[in-house]
Amino acid sequence: MAFVATAEACDSNAALLASGDLRALQPIFKNYGQSRAFSGLIVTLRVFEDNVMVRELLETKGEGRVLVIDGGGSMRCALVGGNLGQLAQNMGWAGILVNGCIRDVDEINGCDIGVRALASHPMKSNKKGIGEKHVPVHIAGTLIREAQLIS
Repeated sequence: MAFVATAEACDSNAALLASGDLRALQPIFKNYGQSRAFSGLIVTLRVFEDNVMVRELLETKGEGRVLVIDGGGSMRCALVGGNLGQLAQNMGWAGILVNGCIRDVDEINGCDIGVRALASHPMKSNKKGIGEKHVPVHIAGTLIREAQLIS
């Protein structure tokens, strides 16, 4: 897949922006990981302060996809840490977008994937396995659906 700058995509597709077929997330995310730009088909997950399902999805073959996690914007614990970042890299995920926090920033920055998150937080999440996989999520003012392309 050829890389297209987000600004270029927006400039060249005014009609798609107007129709809502092309959307841009609000610029609230910080960059982590070695891949500063990444894209792929989306896999969605909605959890709150619990990362059991994050691990379950990252244990599957990524095949260049991007895991989009709606963590409710929680700033009280991390949903992804260094071990999950390494797992995502090893399983072939292109990236992870977290509407919440990560931890182990130095470890994640050493992984050859892209990660976007609101912030870092040292506390780990709960381990109850509560959440919803493959559902539409609202993040940064945008509705995101399973199997859409994110870039």
